[in-house]
Amino acid sequence: MNEMSGSASGAGRRLARGVCRLLADHGYRTLCELTLVDGRRVDVFALDRRGGILIVEVKTSLADYRADSKWPDYLASCDRFAFAVPAAFPVDILPGEVGIIVADAFGGAFVRPPRPEAPIAAARRKALTIRFARTAAARLQMCMDAPTADPLLR
Repeated sequence: MNEMSGSASGAGRRLARGVCRLLADHGYRTLCELTLVDGRRVDVFALDRRGGILIVEVKTSLADYRADSKWPDYLASCDRFAFAVPAAFPVDILPGEVGIIVADAFGGAFVRPPRPEAPIAAARRKALTIRFARTAAARLQMCMDAPTADPLLR
């Protein structure tokens, strides 16, 4: 089971939080659990200042990594790809062509930068960027509509 989905433990969420903090320090804006055009859901989807797309797949354990065969499918939906893992993860088993981030709930560090940029098709980039924007707006609206969001509405 993907650590970021539904009722999963908080380990994946904590790693994703640290990844998002690291990426923010590098000028990215991020969303966790974004569903791609093909219906697959990525752990962290990030846009840089120029619209470049980085996908980060969070792996909380070696078993989690070994159970995942879908990550190569994400490469067609990003310019760059990386795995994010905890400090105890044996990073030497990860493929050499992808980036590696070691993270915890509070931040992270690039052990290996994401794979060299391989630009995706313009139409796919546009579709993903629109999906990113609409998902972010919908999530913001949910926060604004939450009963405790506005003290005037309590």
